[in-house]
Amino acid sequence: MDKETAKCIEIMRNLVSDIQGAPYPGEEMKSELYSIWYEHVQRDAVNAFEYLDEHFTDKNEIKKTIDKLFK
Repeated sequence: MDKETAKCIEIMRNLVSDIQGAPYPGEEMKSELYSIWYEHVQRDAVNAFEYLDEHFTDKNEIKKTIDKLFK
């Protein structure tokens, strides 16, 4: 696996991890907890998009790279 793909996988794992840890929206949930979670998810989403834009500008190349991961 090349360096760019490994970094991409790390960024995506961080994003998915943050999304999985989302607080359940209910009456007892404090807005501070949601704000902290939201900031983490937004940070990781921006990092993911920036990395993809910088290193995988060709959409066909992204598809090929993703396909290689699942072989």
